[in-house]
Amino acid sequence: MLMMWNKAREMAELAPPERNRWVDFLRALSIMAVVSGHWLVAAPYIDAQGTVQGGHLLGILPWSQWLTWGFQVMPIFFLVGGYSNAMSWSAQLRKAEEGKGGSYADWFASRIQRLINPVFPVLLLWAGFAFVATQFGMDRENVKMATFLALIPVWFLAVYLLVTAFTPIAFKAWSRFGIWSFACLAACAVLIDWLTLARGVPYVNFLNFLFVWVGIHQLGFAWRDGRFDSLPRALAWFAGGLALLVGLTVYGPYPIAMIGVPGAAITNSMPPTLALLALGVTQAGLVLALEPWGRKMLANMRLWTLTVLMNGMIMTIYLWHLTAFVLVMVAAWLLGGVGLNAYPGTQAWWLARPVWFALYIAALLPLIAIFARYERAFGPVRDGRPVPRARLVSGLLLICLGLAMTAAISIASPEGITGVRLWVVALPFAGAALVGFGPLYRWIKARQNA
Repeated sequence: MLMMWNKAREMAELAPPERNRWVDFLRALSIMAVVSGHWLVAAPYIDAQGTVQGGHLLGILPWSQWLTWGFQVMPIFFLVGGYSNAMSWSAQLRKAEEGKGGSYADWFASRIQRLINPVFPVLLLWAGFAFVATQFGMDRENVKMATFLALIPVWFLAVYLLVTAFTPIAFKAWSRFGIWSFACLAACAVLIDWLTLARGVPYVNFLNFLFVWVGIHQLGFAWRDGRFDSLPRALAWFAGGLALLVGLTVYGPYPIAMIGVPGAAITNSMPPTLALLALGVTQAGLVLALEPWGRKMLANMRLWTLTVLMNGMIMTIYLWHLTAFVLVMVAAWLLGGVGLNAYPGTQAWWLARPVWFALYIAALLPLIAIFARYERAFGPVRDGRPVPRARLVSGLLLICLGLAMTAAISIASPEGITGVRLWVVALPFAGAALVGFGPLYRWIKARQNA
């Protein structure tokens, strides 16, 4: 870890003075909030019959659902993504104007690689676990539960890739219509929720994965263009978003919880709803109102170095934090259920949280040390040649389908010899190969060159 800190220190010192450090800080903060939230709400315990129950804090303690207004910070990640994509896509357009390349295929292929490269190890490890556990006769439902829980985070990458794919269109809309491009997306989200809640139209709510998240991504464009530089304006967005959020949840039909709660009729996150969009506006207004203070705070080199360090392993932390959770839970179960006898929400359970969090961090650190290098192991896409548009789109769809199925139905199979849904595992690898990177692509190239 000392070596990683020293490397981060070097990178922090090399950062240009004009870099907006608040962007990097918010990216790290949002992922850490998601990690902490997952570790908190997942609350397994052993009941009076000695059976392990998969407790969920939000279902056990309804008041804790209010906490999701602070822990559900994926909107901040999409806000930051909009800012960063605006910067990088603008640079790509300038390259094109100067005749230095700058194609969409090159730009997007590199983003796919950066996001998906760290996914391959965690997919392979859990596919291997499902296979071995099945061969040794472990109950398939337990295999599926462990695998499903550990790989929940991959859903986000599928959505984020789709949102990023729309960057050129969204950026053009922003350049022409400004904040009205956000308003149009918000109106579409309203229409979708009306069709879903008032008219009962099935499946149409899945369109809000685009309307809500692209809408918040659009606010990142506004941030990059200085539309939130005024403190009163940022606070007005915060106040307006908060008023709408309270109206929709406290007095309206939407639940308080910003993530799914077992047994709830409506979920605000899967797919996202107008309430989650309101939360995104609230959070955007708040963090952008705090930006001047935050940028001064990050002038401290130790804090800035920590931010750089976290951003250098951010995908590793996100992808492996629930694997660390599962490892700790399995260890506790093998030790006779030590620590799992406290019922979630009791005083004893809350007092034990710091100990459990320390154990999760201890289990996560070796995983970071082993797998963080995959965030930096980038080679040229298709050996530096442009990726054909058809292959790029096909690869993106295969990757997103594989990640979505991993989160929705698990890679563990309830039947078959292997105990693994091999087609689900194969989809992201095949998609990456079409784009021109990844283990399968390297294997194919090696076979061709043999």
